Amino acid sequence: MNGHLEAEEQRDQRPDQELTWSWGHGSRSALDRAEAMAPPPPPLAASTPLLHGEFGSYPARGPRFALTLTPQALHIQRLRPKPEARPRGGLVPLAEVSGCCTLRSRSPSDPAAYLCIYTYPRGRRGGRRRAARTFRADGAATYEENRAEAQRWATALTCLLRGLPLPGDGEITPELLPRPPRLLLLINPFGGRGLAWQWCKDHVLPMISEAGLSFNLIQTERQNHARELVQGLRLSEWDGIVTVSGDGLLYEVLNGLLDRPDWEEAVKMPVGILPCGSGNALAGAVNQYGGFERALGIDLLLNCSLLLCRGGGHPLDLLSVTLASGSRCFSFLAVAWGFVSDVDIQSERFRALGSARFTLGTVLGLATLHTYRGRLSYLPATVEPASPTPAHGLPRAKSELTLAPAPAPPVAHSPLHRSVSDLPLPQPALMSPGSPEPPPLLSINGGDPELAGDWAAAGDSPLSPDPLLPSLPGSPKAALLSPITEGAPEMPASSGLLPPTPDAPAATSTGGPPDHLLPPLGTPLPPGWVTLEGDFVLMLAISPSHLGAELVAAPHARFDDGLVHLCWVRSGISRAALLRLFLAMERGNQFSLGCPQLGYAAAHAFRLEPLTPRGVLTVDGEQVEYGPLQAQVHPGLGTLLTGPPGRPGREP
Repeated sequence: MNGHLEAEEQRDQRPDQELTWSWGHGSRSALDRAEAMAPPPPPLAASTPLLHGEFGSYPARGPRFALTLTPQALHIQRLRPKPEARPRGGLVPLAEVSGCCTLRSRSPSDPAAYLCIYTYPRGRRGGRRRAARTFRADGAATYEENRAEAQRWATALTCLLRGLPLPGDGEITPELLPRPPRLLLLINPFGGRGLAWQWCKDHVLPMISEAGLSFNLIQTERQNHARELVQGLRLSEWDGIVTVSGDGLLYEVLNGLLDRPDWEEAVKMPVGILPCGSGNALAGAVNQYGGFERALGIDLLLNCSLLLCRGGGHPLDLLSVTLASGSRCFSFLAVAWGFVSDVDIQSERFRALGSARFTLGTVLGLATLHTYRGRLSYLPATVEPASPTPAHGLPRAKSELTLAPAPAPPVAHSPLHRSVSDLPLPQPALMSPGSPEPPPLLSINGGDPELAGDWAAAGDSPLSPDPLLPSLPGSPKAALLSPITEGAPEMPASSGLLPPTPDAPAATSTGGPPDHLLPPLGTPLPPGWVTLEGDFVLMLAISPSHLGAELVAAPHARFDDGLVHLCWVRSGISRAALLRLFLAMERGNQFSLGCPQLGYAAAHAFRLEPLTPRGVLTVDGEQVEYGPLQAQVHPGLGTLLTGPPGRPGREP
């Protein structure tokens, strides 16, 4: 994987994670997936031994080990030739495991079966590096008995990784596992300085193949392509939609789901994000939710990929935003006006720099700092969260501005074409455990040169995959290969895509729940709203905690807290003080600086009325029409694939 990362010892993890939702048992409808989010049974104690056994190693002349599997970790103790007083790498937290498989020797005289476990431990310098451990099940005289033991361990480990229950006193057999979860991956190949495709091929596809997930990969080719795709998707054929890009591609996916006639079911489709873009704000929040330390670049991608392999989901609040024209869009991230939106849009010309574009954009924005006059009104939360700063005394008033919404302009729609990626990949990189075509030597997914010593040695017989999952009705073996289908102008019925609707809108959403808290734009606000008017440097309405992968704008925000977190900076702040705020945002302690121009409020709805004739408004980083807008939180409207929760700041 990364040549610059060094192999380091694994660090111990105090097991303290729980699952809130798992991949389930292959439910075929969005309603079934939503019902699968029932609270899990009470977890076993983290140190409860589930399995214990003695294994050899591969090659066979290596040491022997005692393995103990608990709900949170795999404990490895060397037994022979000499027990280690202080085992190195003896604890493998499940948070570092992507998946496992069983293997068999290609030598007919070898009765042993093999258990291979894929891990991504962190080194002392913080980066993750792929490692594979192969253990030899050889306690019985026949291959069938050894195979049953290896599959028992692989099944138990897979169930723990996916949050599936293990039988209390029954046998652990592969029949406990459902069909492989089927994911639709959408990738913007131009994301992340054009490295998104390479990162996906080198890191994402091998890891989710190791996890036993089935996938199809589609390359987007233009703006709103992902939106068009999900509008015609047969949702029953998928268990999740995952974007491999920045935040913009997920914005298209969610708005496409909400623009379907069956939006009430469609929006329940679990969505995920694997960060290969510039901002990666939601991925930063997912990373924190999983208990990982702050990460950027490939390290953030590996963290989020590990969490995705676990399959945990969480309700996701969505913000419906009504623009001046009367059109509506849905936000999972933030609405910005002023300094933040200026930097976001003006730094587009530096996109080739990746995340550094925002640093350069911030410097240029500070050099030409602007203020904007406007009016911010909001419906305060009935129960305030743990506020990051003492509440300001705010006047309560109604907005007096009267506006006449203009009709929405017609939107041209380009027909869907060549939607499925035809980018070539080496076939071994796409194989999942149980593939009917054995890859070379031990490698399930192409292998890595640096692991050659772990895999084989001179004189050892190579191993081949031993299928763990039984063939399920309606699940052909080809589905386990996770292919990238070469596309054609017309999609076959088995592809999971319906023919596109030529007249589908590309910029507005006609579906979604009604905004019962909002009166029409241009009409007075009801009692109980708070109104602020004056000159602002910025206004930010954010749903999750992160504004960027390393910017924590709302430290107390949660994916499903039912709140929009309003932050604003009034005029009169110096450039140095504003810079200090953004530097403090890297740790989420900007509210402890005591800056008098910085304000905060938790709300259920808000209205923003710019009184300056020119400016930039963004929704989830996408520029929208300039003018008055208003928004309302719809709690838990979506579902986000987050992986199991962890304790923030605690790392494996």
